[in-house]
Amino acid sequence: MIADFFENERLGGRPLVAAFVIATQGSTYRKPGAMMLFSERGERHGLLSGGCLEGDLQEHALRLLRDTQRTFVKTYDSRGSDDPVWGLGLGCEGLMQVLLLRVDVSSSHEPLNSLFGAAKSHTPVAFSINIETGSITRSPETKTSLNGSLFTIASERVPKLLLCGAGPDAEPVAALAVMQGWEVTLVDHRSAYIDGTRFAKGVRLLRTDPDELDRTIVLDEMDAAVVMSHHLIADGKYLAVLARSKIPYVGLLGPAARRERLFAEIGSAAEPLRSRLRAPVGLDLGGRTPEAIALSIVAEIQAALHGRGGAPFSGDDQASGLASLRSRSVNR
Repeated sequence: MIADFFENERLGGRPLVAAFVIATQGSTYRKPGAMMLFSERGERHGLLSGGCLEGDLQEHALRLLRDTQRTFVKTYDSRGSDDPVWGLGLGCEGLMQVLLLRVDVSSSHEPLNSLFGAAKSHTPVAFSINIETGSITRSPETKTSLNGSLFTIASERVPKLLLCGAGPDAEPVAALAVMQGWEVTLVDHRSAYIDGTRFAKGVRLLRTDPDELDRTIVLDEMDAAVVMSHHLIADGKYLAVLARSKIPYVGLLGPAARRERLFAEIGSAAEPLRSRLRAPVGLDLGGRTPEAIALSIVAEIQAALHGRGGAPFSGDDQASGLASLRSRSVNR
C-alpha cells in the first residue's frame, strides 16, 4: 500500500519523489489528485496510467532526486492521431499534466506526512504547492485544484470497514478491502477465529461479544459494516447494536428469509436499520465461491461510498450481450 511504503521511507530518512496528476483534458486513466511515489532505489508505488507513462516518470523522478531542483512538470499529450509524444499510438485521446515533487527530510517529508496522516485520522487537510518553486503552504481549500502556478492537494479520507464475523469467507472480503486501501476492523466473539495468520496484513482483529460491540469500537467512525458470523443469535445481536449507530451502510450475509427472521427476533429495535441495510449483501455479479461473494460485497460497498449504483459503464445493451455470452459458455 502506498501509505505504508511512504511511512517506511520516511522512518528511514530517505528522499522520495511524489508524482501528482495536476490537470487533465479528454480521456485519461487517472484524474487530478492521483499520486504515485518513486524512491531513490528505483521502487515505485501507485499508478497514473495503464503502465505506459510510469517508466518515463521514473526517469524524471530519479533525475530530480539527483538534482538541486525540487519540482518538475511533465505533460503527456496523446490527443493527436500520431501520439507524437510517444509514437506508440496509445489512442487515449487525452492530456495529462504531472507534477513531480521531491520530498525529503529537509521538508519533514511534507506534504505527504500530513496528507497520509489526515487520511487515516479522517481529519481533512490541504496544501498548496507552487509548481515552479516547490514551496508548500497549508491551504483552507477542501478540494484538489490547479490555479495558475498553485496546485492544491486535499487529503482523501480512508474508508473504514467493520466486519462482524471472522469465518473463512471473511478472509477474501478483508483482503480485497485492504487492497482498496481501506482500514479494516474485524470482530468475532469466538477467540479461536481471531487468528492474525489468516488475514491480510493491516487488518485489526478484536474479540468481543456482539452485544458489547459499541463499547469496544466507536461505531460512528465506520463507513460500512458487514455482518457475516453465520451464527443466528450473534448476527441478531450485531444488528441490534448497529441499528443504534449512524453507520450509513450495513450489509448482512445470507438470504432474504434469514433477514426477515432476524428482524422478527430483534423487533422494533431493528427499524432504524431498514433504510441502510443491504440484505442480501453484495451486487449480483454471479459466482458462488467465497472470493466471488467477497468481490460482490466489496464492489457494492465501493459503489455506496461514492453514491453510485454499480451499473456497467457500457450501458444496458452491452450488458445484455454479456449475459448472452455467459449463457452460451454455460450451455457448452
